Amino acid sequence: MMLSIDGSVGEGGGQIMRSAVALSAVTGRELRVYHIRAGRNNPGLRPQHLAAIKAVASLCDASVEGLGVGSSEIFFSPGEIRSGLFNVDVGTAGSLSLVLQALLVPAFHALGKIEFRLKGGTDVRWSPPVDYLRSVFFPLLTRFGFKVSLTLERRGFYPKGGGRVSVTVHPSKPERIVLVDRGFVECVKGLSYAHRALRDKNVAERQLKSSRRILSNYLSNPKDIKLEEEYVDSPSLGSGLLLYAICNNSILGFDSLGGKGKRSETVGIDAANGLIRELESGAALDRFMADQIIPYLALAGGEVSVSMVSGHCRTNVEVVNRFGFDLRIKDNKIISRAGVR
Repeated sequence: MMLSIDGSVGEGGGQIMRSAVALSAVTGRELRVYHIRAGRNNPGLRPQHLAAIKAVASLCDASVEGLGVGSSEIFFSPGEIRSGLFNVDVGTAGSLSLVLQALLVPAFHALGKIEFRLKGGTDVRWSPPVDYLRSVFFPLLTRFGFKVSLTLERRGFYPKGGGRVSVTVHPSKPERIVLVDRGFVECVKGLSYAHRALRDKNVAERQLKSSRRILSNYLSNPKDIKLEEEYVDSPSLGSGLLLYAICNNSILGFDSLGGKGKRSETVGIDAANGLIRELESGAALDRFMADQIIPYLALAGGEVSVSMVSGHCRTNVEVVNRFGFDLRIKDNKIISRAGVR
């Protein structure tokens, strides 16, 4: 029986589409999504959403109707999840991380190894940078039996993108995901990066220095701060900083991107203050991981504490539960019984 999902519910953004097609591929449920992004200024599917849907359709040999920029309704009929090599061009600076959000969930259920080669934006607004994936998201998944690795080949900043990433996924049988107590902070690591044309302005160093100053005042032992810097080649100018706290039970992260008119020092200050807020919440997962862990929690079962339950997070839980899963939010915890009810 076909499952129909209103794409305008709750937060009403592209995450509804990504979660829906990913779980359609895993469960084999035929899917209709309507009123896609109906409440947004530019409603309907955008090129980035199309790239994600097409990529998942290729992965599970699905037939799809309604694909097109501005489309408000799609029909997605999945087939068997395939293994092998998949090339995905998101286009310009479309977020590679967001496309991977849709691809990874079904990829873990393939019969053999999968390699994704993606081209697009690696460090763009309103999405996790690829450094967050390789330093926070993937290491946490690995702790619970998921097998995935990422190689960053080239950064892609807005507006031209052009970034390249390779991701390898192996079939996985995960354990229950239980992350309630993050434990104590062992150290804070980070990477400050900028386009090589910004080297003369010491952008990466200034981002790093301002973040280190704030972190040194927060942590009892400044030697536990381990930050690196790098300059890179890319079709567009850009910079950014990812900071992440390695705790004895978990990892929490926060990032900040540079931009026109934004001082490098501000990038560092924003990232450091953001990470400190996440740590002071006492939760095991940061607000970004709270959104991304939901489909994995539904499939594996378990319980996590998160720094903030956003409207985005609540919407994702609602969409996942439409597939018959049993996720519940209680205070700052997300609780799941594994499998479909």
